[in-house]
Amino acid sequence: MVTNRSGTKAPRIMIITGEASGDMHGANLIRAMQEEAPGLRVCGMGGPELRSCGMEVLYDAARLSVVGLLEVFNHLGDIRAAMAVLEARLASERPDLLILIDLPDFNLMMAKRAKRLGVPVFYYISPQVWAWRSGRVRKIKRLVDRMAVILPFEQEFYRQRGMEVDFVGHPLLDTVKTTKSRREFLARLGIEPGSRPVLGILPGSRVGEVRTMLPIFLAAARLLAAEFGPPVCLLPVAAALDDRLLAESGLAESGLEVHTLREDRYDLMAACNAVMAASGTVTLELAILGVPMVVAYRVSPITYFLGRWLIKVKYASLVNLVAGEKIVPELMQREATPENISQALRSLLGDTGAAERMKEGLARVVRQLGGPGASRRAAQVALQLKR
Repeated sequence: MVTNRSGTKAPRIMIITGEASGDMHGANLIRAMQEEAPGLRVCGMGGPELRSCGMEVLYDAARLSVVGLLEVFNHLGDIRAAMAVLEARLASERPDLLILIDLPDFNLMMAKRAKRLGVPVFYYISPQVWAWRSGRVRKIKRLVDRMAVILPFEQEFYRQRGMEVDFVGHPLLDTVKTTKSRREFLARLGIEPGSRPVLGILPGSRVGEVRTMLPIFLAAARLLAAEFGPPVCLLPVAAALDDRLLAESGLAESGLEVHTLREDRYDLMAACNAVMAASGTVTLELAILGVPMVVAYRVSPITYFLGRWLIKVKYASLVNLVAGEKIVPELMQREATPENISQALRSLLGDTGAAERMKEGLARVVRQLGGPGASRRAAQVALQLKR
């Protein structure tokens, strides 16, 4: 038996998350829990961030990192394999707490198994039931002992459906920080500020997203060259992506000056005059940094067709959802063309005041995200639940 400094039994935690943002938020939560409960042991499904804080990775989350309804069918083998591994450990070890992050269909199946075994369930970061399939709230209420949400409108959504949840604030407020000034960062890359537009290219962290969005973003950057001169492009590369994928997705033949970096992600983003971003958590990261953006996204035609009937929210990007209004341009599916993206960027790069107005809107969004300390508050809620 492992004990902590106080002589009490160290908690055993299982945590399950899917994509890169969940891995990051999960790691920050575990670190906060480790401060509250030294000696805490963790196993589960995640990625490099959770591994770095001492988690025993039972299944690599990158193997399940898919997007869209159709794409899931191509990964059913991985989904079943992950479920089998996690179920076996859940049954053999019966941890003191199961922590779930996003990944709703998979995680709710795991919650059901945990409840049968008497393992408490803490859901951190709500599934997007407010966007589609809101009927899942009944299942969540039945299977989840406590939930912490990170977006302000989520708390009211659940309250209206008879479920009390904790709004802990957004964990990005603690993690999105720069370490260098814009001038210092650009100087490191040999770029003179003001000499050329600096464009961020953020096509997503999944392989499928990069294959779809990177060629479109590169083409949009080329279209801007005639008016603003050849741009300098900055491309942060997620840990799960390799250089071959980038080359095959158009980078090798782009004809652009593109700097790819696997570190200093927030310094890179903050150094940009404007950013092309795939819809996702990155839009809130950019909002916190105050960087103007254009949001674009494409999925398979079948996924999009089904999504039109299932998704019930007005906006696609988290920035606009939190704001309750259109702060940043959203170009989805057929609208996500190089021509449309470059046109939206022109107003942000030109001397029209559009960039400053967008920055003011982004600042309003950030004020709604709660104060710093989300991971610590979530950790305290989680530890109240352990057996």
